[in-house]
Amino acid sequence: MTRSHRTTCLSACLGAALLASALAACSPLSLVNAVSPAGAAHATAAIPYAAGERRMLDVYTPAASASGKPAPVIVFFYGGNWVSGKREDYAFVGRALATRGFVVVIPDYRLYPQVRYPDFLVDSAQAVAWTERSIAQYGGDPRQVYLMGHSAGAYNAAMLALDGRWLGREGIKPDSLRGWIGLAGPYDFLPIDNRTTRPVFSYPDTPPDSQPASHVGRSAPPALLIAPRDDDTVDPVRNTGGLAARLRAAGVPVTEAYYDGVGHATLVASLSNSLRRLAPTLDAVTAFVRGGNGVNAGASVSSGESGRRTADRDR
Repeated sequence: MTRSHRTTCLSACLGAALLASALAACSPLSLVNAVSPAGAAHATAAIPYAAGERRMLDVYTPAASASGKPAPVIVFFYGGNWVSGKREDYAFVGRALATRGFVVVIPDYRLYPQVRYPDFLVDSAQAVAWTERSIAQYGGDPRQVYLMGHSAGAYNAAMLALDGRWLGREGIKPDSLRGWIGLAGPYDFLPIDNRTTRPVFSYPDTPPDSQPASHVGRSAPPALLIAPRDDDTVDPVRNTGGLAARLRAAGVPVTEAYYDGVGHATLVASLSNSLRRLAPTLDAVTAFVRGGNGVNAGASVSSGESGRRTADRDR
Protein backbone atom coordinates (compact mmCIF):
# COMPACT_ATOMS: atom_id res chain seq x y z
CA MET A 1 0.00 0.00 0.00
CA THR A 2 1.41 3.39 -0.97
CA ARG A 3 1.73 6.28 1.45
CA SER A 4 -1.08 8.08 -0.40
CA HIS A 5 -3.36 5.06 -0.01
CA ARG A 6 -2.49 4.76 3.68
CA THR A 7 -3.35 8.42 4.21
CA THR A 8 -6.67 8.01 2.39
CA CYS A 9 -7.55 4.93 4.42
CA LEU A 10 -6.60 6.68 7.66
CA SER A 11 -8.82 9.63 6.80
CA ALA A 12 -11.73 7.34 5.98
CA CYS A 13 -11.29 5.28 9.16
CA LEU A 14 -11.01 8.36 11.35
CA GLY A 15 -14.04 9.94 9.73
CA ALA A 16 -16.06 6.79 10.35
CA ALA A 17 -14.84 6.58 13.94
CA LEU A 18 -15.82 10.16 14.64
CA LEU A 19 -19.27 9.69 13.22
CA ALA A 20 -19.77 6.42 15.07
CA SER A 21 -18.83 8.01 18.38
CA ALA A 22 -21.62 10.62 18.06
CA LEU A 23 -19.40 13.59 17.52
CA ALA A 24 -22.41 15.40 16.13
CA ALA A 25 -22.74 16.65 19.69
CA CYS A 26 -19.13 17.87 19.51
CA SER A 27 -17.74 15.46 22.10
CA PRO A 28 -13.97 15.45 22.72
CA LEU A 29 -11.78 14.99 19.68
CA SER A 30 -8.93 13.15 21.37
CA LEU A 31 -8.61 10.69 18.52
CA VAL A 32 -7.98 13.50 16.05
CA ASN A 33 -5.47 15.14 18.38
CA ALA A 34 -3.61 11.85 18.78
CA VAL A 35 -2.94 11.54 15.05
CA SER A 36 -2.37 15.27 14.41
CA PRO A 37 1.28 16.16 14.94
CA ALA A 38 2.24 19.52 16.40
CA GLY A 39 4.35 20.35 13.36
CA ALA A 40 5.73 23.87 13.18
CA ALA A 41 3.65 25.19 16.09
CA HIS A 42 4.27 26.05 19.72
CA ALA A 43 1.64 25.95 22.48
CA THR A 44 1.39 27.97 25.67
CA ALA A 45 -1.30 26.45 27.88
CA ALA A 46 -3.62 27.42 30.73
CA ILE A 47 -3.36 31.20 30.60
CA PRO A 48 -6.07 32.86 32.74
CA TYR A 49 -8.10 35.56 31.00
CA ALA A 50 -10.42 36.07 33.99
CA ALA A 51 -10.98 34.46 37.37
CA GLY A 52 -12.16 30.85 37.45
CA GLU A 53 -11.15 27.40 36.23
CA ARG A 54 -13.27 27.66 33.07
CA ARG A 55 -11.75 31.01 32.14
CA MET A 56 -8.39 29.92 30.78
CA LEU A 57 -7.04 29.79 27.27
CA ASP A 58 -4.26 28.23 25.21
CA VAL A 59 -2.19 30.11 22.63
CA TYR A 60 -0.69 28.43 19.57
CA THR A 61 2.03 30.25 17.67
CA PRO A 62 3.97 29.51 14.48
CA ALA A 63 7.42 28.11 15.16
CA ALA A 64 8.94 30.99 13.21
CA SER A 65 7.77 34.01 11.25
CA ALA A 66 9.23 34.34 7.78
CA SER A 67 8.33 38.04 7.56
CA GLY A 68 9.17 39.03 11.11
CA LYS A 69 5.88 40.94 11.23
CA PRO A 70 3.13 40.34 13.81
CA ALA A 71 0.80 37.57 12.64
CA PRO A 72 -2.97 37.65 12.17
CA VAL A 73 -4.83 36.27 15.19
CA ILE A 74 -7.71 33.80 15.28
CA VAL A 75 -9.76 33.29 18.44
CA PHE A 76 -11.44 29.88 18.11
CA PHE A 77 -14.52 28.89 20.13
CA TYR A 78 -15.33 25.17 20.20
CA GLY A 79 -18.80 23.63 20.19
CA GLY A 80 -20.57 21.17 22.46
CA ASN A 81 -24.14 22.51 22.72
CA TRP A 82 -22.98 24.83 25.54
CA VAL A 83 -22.94 21.81 27.88
CA SER A 84 -19.57 20.21 27.08
CA GLY A 85 -16.15 20.86 25.61
CA LYS A 86 -12.64 21.77 26.69
CA ARG A 87 -9.89 23.63 24.96
CA GLU A 88 -7.37 20.77 25.10
CA ASP A 89 -9.53 18.67 22.77
CA TYR A 90 -9.10 21.24 20.02
CA ALA A 91 -5.32 21.35 20.00
CA PHE A 92 -5.48 20.08 16.42
CA VAL A 93 -7.26 23.31 15.41
CA GLY A 94 -4.59 25.46 17.05
CA ARG A 95 -1.79 23.46 15.46
CA ALA A 96 -3.33 23.49 12.00
CA LEU A 97 -3.95 27.23 11.94
CA ALA A 98 -0.55 28.01 13.48
CA THR A 99 1.18 26.08 10.71
CA ARG A 100 -0.49 28.49 8.29
CA GLY A 101 1.21 31.42 10.04
CA PHE A 102 -1.55 32.52 12.42
CA VAL A 103 -1.49 33.02 16.17
CA VAL A 104 -4.42 31.06 17.60
CA VAL A 105 -6.25 31.54 20.89
CA ILE A 106 -8.53 28.74 22.14
CA PRO A 107 -10.43 29.68 25.31
CA ASP A 108 -12.62 27.66 27.60
CA TYR A 109 -15.89 29.26 28.70
CA ARG A 110 -18.42 28.37 31.36
CA LEU A 111 -21.06 25.81 30.44
CA TYR A 112 -24.55 24.77 31.50
CA PRO A 113 -25.58 23.97 34.24
CA GLN A 114 -23.00 26.26 35.85
CA VAL A 115 -24.31 29.12 33.70
CA ARG A 116 -27.01 29.85 31.13
CA TYR A 117 -27.29 32.31 28.27
CA PRO A 118 -25.77 34.90 28.13
CA ASP A 119 -22.97 34.18 30.62
CA PHE A 120 -20.88 32.17 28.14
CA LEU A 121 -20.95 35.20 25.85
CA VAL A 122 -19.58 37.34 28.69
CA ASP A 123 -16.73 34.85 29.03
CA SER A 124 -16.13 34.78 25.28
CA ALA A 125 -15.94 38.57 25.15
CA GLN A 126 -13.46 38.58 28.03
CA ALA A 127 -11.27 36.14 26.10
CA VAL A 128 -11.32 38.46 23.09
CA ALA A 129 -10.48 41.44 25.31
CA TRP A 130 -7.51 39.50 26.74
CA THR A 131 -6.42 38.77 23.18
CA GLU A 132 -6.47 42.41 22.12
CA ARG A 133 -4.54 43.43 25.25
CA SER A 134 -1.98 40.65 25.42
CA ILE A 135 -1.51 38.87 22.10
CA ALA A 136 1.35 41.10 20.94
CA GLN A 137 3.69 39.35 23.38
CA TYR A 138 2.97 36.10 21.54
CA GLY A 139 3.75 37.56 18.13
CA GLY A 140 0.14 38.34 17.20
CA ASP A 141 -1.20 41.56 15.74
CA PRO A 142 -4.04 42.96 17.92
CA ARG A 143 -5.21 44.96 14.91
CA GLN A 144 -5.84 41.76 12.94
CA VAL A 145 -8.13 39.73 15.19
CA TYR A 146 -10.58 37.24 13.65
CA LEU A 147 -13.19 35.24 15.52
CA MET A 148 -13.91 31.65 14.55
CA GLY A 149 -16.08 28.89 15.93
CA HIS A 150 -17.70 25.56 15.26
CA SER A 151 -21.33 24.72 16.10
CA ALA A 152 -22.14 26.33 19.48
CA GLY A 153 -18.76 28.05 19.23
CA ALA A 154 -19.78 29.55 15.88
CA TYR A 155 -22.83 30.95 17.68
CA ASN A 156 -20.52 32.57 20.25
CA ALA A 157 -18.36 34.06 17.51
CA ALA A 158 -21.42 35.30 15.62
CA MET A 159 -22.95 36.96 18.66
CA LEU A 160 -19.71 38.76 19.50
CA ALA A 161 -19.31 39.90 15.88
CA LEU A 162 -22.93 40.99 15.37
CA ASP A 163 -24.32 42.03 18.76
CA GLY A 164 -22.27 44.92 20.13
CA ARG A 165 -23.40 44.38 23.73
CA TRP A 166 -20.86 41.70 24.56
CA LEU A 167 -17.62 43.19 23.30
CA GLY A 168 -18.98 46.58 24.34
CA ARG A 169 -18.82 45.44 27.97
CA GLU A 170 -15.06 45.14 27.44
CA GLY A 171 -14.69 48.49 25.69
CA ILE A 172 -14.40 46.91 22.23
CA LYS A 173 -16.49 47.58 19.13
CA PRO A 174 -17.26 44.64 16.81
CA ASP A 175 -16.08 46.67 13.82
CA SER A 176 -12.56 46.51 15.27
CA LEU A 177 -12.55 42.83 14.27
CA ARG A 178 -11.11 42.04 10.86
CA GLY A 179 -13.66 39.30 10.28
CA TRP A 180 -15.29 36.18 11.63
CA ILE A 181 -15.65 32.56 10.51
CA GLY A 182 -18.53 30.23 11.31
CA LEU A 183 -18.43 26.46 10.84
CA ALA A 184 -21.86 24.79 10.93
CA GLY A 185 -23.19 27.44 13.26
CA PRO A 186 -26.72 27.80 14.68
CA TYR A 187 -27.66 31.41 14.00
CA ASP A 188 -31.46 31.26 13.90
CA PHE A 189 -32.91 28.39 15.97
CA LEU A 190 -36.12 29.57 17.61
CA PRO A 191 -38.29 27.84 18.61
CA ILE A 192 -35.77 25.49 20.25
CA ASP A 193 -36.37 21.83 19.39
CA ASN A 194 -33.26 20.34 20.97
CA ARG A 195 -34.05 19.26 24.54
CA THR A 196 -30.43 19.66 25.63
CA THR A 197 -30.34 23.23 24.36
CA ARG A 198 -33.65 24.33 25.85
CA PRO A 199 -32.54 24.90 29.47
CA VAL A 200 -29.37 26.66 28.30
CA PHE A 201 -31.57 29.39 26.81
CA SER A 202 -34.29 29.31 29.52
CA TYR A 203 -36.91 27.76 27.23
CA PRO A 204 -39.77 28.60 26.80
CA ASP A 205 -38.77 32.12 27.86
CA THR A 206 -35.83 32.34 25.46
CA PRO A 207 -35.08 35.99 24.66
CA PRO A 208 -35.70 36.72 20.95
CA ASP A 209 -32.53 38.80 20.88
CA SER A 210 -30.49 35.67 21.66
CA GLN A 211 -30.36 34.91 17.92
CA PRO A 212 -27.39 36.14 15.86
CA ALA A 213 -29.61 36.60 12.80
CA SER A 214 -31.51 39.35 14.61
CA HIS A 215 -28.40 41.52 15.01
CA VAL A 216 -27.23 41.96 11.43
CA GLY A 217 -26.18 45.53 10.64
CA ARG A 218 -24.00 47.37 8.17
CA SER A 219 -21.16 47.70 10.68
CA ALA A 220 -20.73 43.93 10.99
CA PRO A 221 -17.27 42.61 10.06
CA PRO A 222 -16.80 40.44 6.95
CA ALA A 223 -17.80 36.81 7.37
CA LEU A 224 -16.87 33.39 6.03
CA LEU A 225 -19.66 30.87 6.64
CA ILE A 226 -19.02 27.18 5.96
CA ALA A 227 -21.43 24.28 6.40
CA PRO A 228 -21.77 20.66 5.34
CA ARG A 229 -24.22 20.31 2.51
CA ASP A 230 -25.93 17.60 4.57
CA ASP A 231 -25.97 18.47 8.27
CA ASP A 232 -28.47 16.60 10.43
CA THR A 233 -27.66 18.69 13.52
CA VAL A 234 -27.85 22.31 12.31
CA ASP A 235 -29.91 23.08 9.20
CA PRO A 236 -27.51 24.79 6.77
CA VAL A 237 -30.28 26.39 4.73
CA ARG A 238 -31.93 28.20 7.61
CA ASN A 239 -28.74 29.01 9.51
CA THR A 240 -25.75 29.43 7.19
CA GLY A 241 -27.76 30.38 4.10
CA GLY A 242 -30.23 32.51 6.01
CA LEU A 243 -27.58 34.49 7.86
CA ALA A 244 -25.52 34.94 4.70
CA ALA A 245 -28.57 36.39 2.93
CA ARG A 246 -29.19 38.87 5.75
CA LEU A 247 -25.54 39.94 5.82
CA ARG A 248 -25.50 40.39 2.06
CA ALA A 249 -28.71 42.43 2.15
CA ALA A 250 -27.11 44.71 4.74
CA GLY A 251 -24.08 45.24 2.52
CA VAL A 252 -21.72 43.15 4.65
CA PRO A 253 -19.09 41.15 2.73
CA VAL A 254 -19.83 37.44 3.17
CA THR A 255 -18.63 34.25 1.55
CA GLU A 256 -20.51 31.00 2.09
CA ALA A 257 -19.44 27.48 1.21
CA TYR A 258 -21.15 24.09 1.37
CA TYR A 259 -19.07 20.92 1.37
CA ASP A 260 -19.93 17.36 0.45
CA GLY A 261 -18.24 14.48 2.23
CA VAL A 262 -18.40 15.95 5.73
CA GLY A 263 -21.01 16.14 8.45
CA HIS A 264 -21.56 18.40 11.41
CA ALA A 265 -18.62 17.03 13.41
CA THR A 266 -16.24 16.06 10.63
CA LEU A 267 -16.34 19.60 9.25
CA VAL A 268 -14.20 20.87 12.13
CA ALA A 269 -12.21 17.63 12.14
CA SER A 270 -11.25 18.34 8.51
CA LEU A 271 -8.95 21.07 9.80
CA SER A 272 -6.62 18.39 11.14
CA ASN A 273 -3.71 17.06 9.16
CA SER A 274 -5.08 13.51 9.12
CA LEU A 275 -8.57 14.44 7.87
CA ARG A 276 -7.75 17.36 5.62
CA ARG A 277 -8.75 15.45 2.50
CA LEU A 278 -12.37 15.45 3.63
CA ALA A 279 -12.91 19.14 2.83
CA PRO A 280 -10.85 22.26 1.99
CA THR A 281 -11.83 23.94 5.27
CA LEU A 282 -8.29 24.95 6.28
CA ASP A 283 -7.56 26.38 2.85
CA ALA A 284 -10.79 28.39 2.93
CA VAL A 285 -10.01 29.86 6.35
CA THR A 286 -6.43 30.64 5.30
CA ALA A 287 -7.58 32.41 2.14
CA PHE A 288 -10.17 34.44 4.05
CA VAL A 289 -7.71 35.63 6.70
CA ARG A 290 -4.92 36.27 4.21
CA GLY A 291 -7.03 37.86 1.52
CA GLY A 292 -10.03 39.36 3.26
CA ASN A 293 -13.53 38.89 1.88
CA GLY A 294 -14.46 37.52 -1.50
CA VAL A 295 -12.13 34.52 -1.18
CA ASN A 296 -12.43 31.27 -3.05
CA ALA A 297 -13.54 29.01 -0.20
CA GLY A 298 -13.29 25.75 -2.11
CA ALA A 299 -15.90 23.41 -3.53
CA SER A 300 -19.57 24.33 -3.71
CA VAL A 301 -19.06 28.02 -2.97
CA SER A 302 -22.01 30.37 -3.18
CA SER A 303 -21.19 34.07 -3.07
CA GLY A 304 -24.63 35.32 -3.94
CA GLU A 305 -27.26 32.63 -3.59
CA SER A 306 -27.34 32.23 0.20
CA GLY A 307 -27.41 28.48 0.21
CA ARG A 308 -29.97 27.90 -2.52
CA ARG A 309 -28.10 24.76 -3.53
CA THR A 310 -29.70 23.13 -0.50
CA ALA A 311 -32.91 25.12 -0.43
CA ASP A 312 -35.02 22.10 -1.24
CA ARG A 313 -34.32 20.67 2.20
CA ASP A 314 -36.91 20.97 4.92
CA ARG A 315 -36.28 23.71 7.46
